[in-house]
Amino acid sequence: MTLTDSDHTTAGRMLTAASDAALTAYRDAVAEYSREKLKSIAMEGADGTPTMFIDVLVEDAIISAATAVGANVLSEERGWVDVGSAITLVVDPVDGSANAAAGIPLACFSAAVVIDGEFTEASTTWLHTGETWWASRSRSAFRTSGCTSLSSAAVSMLRPHERNRDAWWRVAEQATRIRILSCSTLESVFVATGSTDAFVDAGSDTHRLMDIAAAVVQVEASGGAVIDAYDRPIVFDTDLTKRWSGIVAATDDLAAELRDAIQG
Repeated sequence: MTLTDSDHTTAGRMLTAASDAALTAYRDAVAEYSREKLKSIAMEGADGTPTMFIDVLVEDAIISAATAVGANVLSEERGWVDVGSAITLVVDPVDGSANAAAGIPLACFSAAVVIDGEFTEASTTWLHTGETWWASRSRSAFRTSGCTSLSSAAVSMLRPHERNRDAWWRVAEQATRIRILSCSTLESVFVATGSTDAFVDAGSDTHRLMDIAAAVVQVEASGGAVIDAYDRPIVFDTDLTKRWSGIVAATDDLAAELRDAIQG
């Protein structure tokens, strides 16, 4: 697929509109509502998980802004919002909702552009600071650390569950450092920028498409790799019941070693 300058310009405008709406809605929500209200469950999301009040506030603002400039939206709470556009934004309105509701400054808005079924560009905005990281398939201002070995890697991970404790520990005991930030999109950005070497869901199948879609663009354009621990393709799909165990790594070699450790 060859993208025109118009495609890039339109998609960039859509990303900016959605990001600006998310940042404003997030800051307004934090200023107006108590932490108890922000973390209260408002509904069941389209992905089948409970939705916090803060998610609803921010997502509604994003959908309004994105559809107003002509974008379809795929989001975890409202699901597939189709306005008949050739361009779709796969969005995570507030990644790290529990952090955001608790006043912990580790939460992001993240979106990936999809044109003709392919991820073409993406941006992630740190909701506490407003800092934004953007990349396209062909352009990134960042480079990964280049780390190739798990034994020398600093690895961010999702917290372990009963279903993946053994796999989680196999990764943790081999890595040189482990972090748990509970914000997948921010942890993926840190891989793209070389601040950490990898971020993984160690086989729990927790990741939804919006958790890792932006990383597919940002990390791969920065020299890294984004794969699933069980070799399932990470591709655009409006089915929000699908899950992945994402591996976001500085290099192909590190991604492969993490996959082998998770699979055991």
